[in-house]
Amino acid sequence: MKIHDISRLVRAGIPVWPGDTDFDFGLVAKIAEGSSCNVGRVEMSVHTGTHIDAPLHFDDAGADAASVPLERYVGPCVVADVRPDDRGILPEHLPPELDEAARTSGRVLLRSYATRPDAFDQGMAHATPELADWLAARGVLLLGIDTDSMDAFESKELPAHHRLNHHGIAILEGIDLSKVGAGHYELIALPLRIEGADGSPVRAVLVEREE
Repeated sequence: MKIHDISRLVRAGIPVWPGDTDFDFGLVAKIAEGSSCNVGRVEMSVHTGTHIDAPLHFDDAGADAASVPLERYVGPCVVADVRPDDRGILPEHLPPELDEAARTSGRVLLRSYATRPDAFDQGMAHATPELADWLAARGVLLLGIDTDSMDAFESKELPAHHRLNHHGIAILEGIDLSKVGAGHYELIALPLRIEGADGSPVRAVLVEREE
């Protein structure tokens, strides 16, 4: 069994959505200063780095991070490469083999970057309602993307978020697929059980089973 970490490193200076909370970590107790142990504190947005969007993020009546169905975030998945245009990721941008792979895997992770950029990318690739409909027709439970949002940076209506949620498709954003190949894996990307949270950071991994 081989485990591929597809989470982004959470560190000082990690790019966040413009205007969102910057990440900060510090020690409130230190062995070096006489404490019996080191104790850390974290300040961050729940949308920092690799994270899930709970429906509450874009719908006041939606489920919070503590209430989302966990089975969507664990199980077989397929990684595929896409090269969308400025309209976003449409079904026509998907590789032909993804049709059957999506039906059998149930979870789809899309790679648009060869290497994740160091800075926040306002021109990021994004999903579309048409893509959500295509995935739903194949029984997909989760869509993961290597950019920071399912919708375009300038979008206020968030049509892809809403259409994915309409179909019951979980949202995983900000994954790093730069070091894994296209193909089949097992995904584990569990959100923290944070009451009232509109999202949650995750440690997302792909498990590759040896034949």
